[in-house]
Amino acid sequence: QVQLVESGGGLVQAGGSLRLSCAASGRTFRMFAMGWFRQAPGNEREFVATINWSGANTDYANVVKGRFTISRDNAKNTVYLEMNSLKPEDTAVYYCAASGLGRSTMREADYDYWGQGTQVTVSS
Repeated sequence: QVQLVESGGGLVQAGGSLRLSCAASGRTFRMFAMGWFRQAPGNEREFVATINWSGANTDYANVVKGRFTISRDNAKNTVYLEMNSLKPEDTAVYYCAASGLGRSTMREADYDYWGQGTQVTVSS
């Protein structure tokens, strides 16, 4: 069992930056791939970024590539999402998720555990 708690969301102006954190419980965190997803009002949840168990492999949705960076610290059981050059269309609830596959994956169905989400609001 893995419990995930996101933090770091908030209100920011367009062009600004935020760093989201996701703290995981359990000693097996390092075995899981991690992902970030987001859901805007009226939209389905969508993939944002993923990182494999070691941190060596990452992948991003095209709409955030070059602006967002996912990273992890296995010693701290934490995954991060650094978000730069934020746009109003990045406004959403951001969720972190853990996949027992270990390899990075964009597929929501591959994730076994989910956090409760943190709100990110970007004003224009």
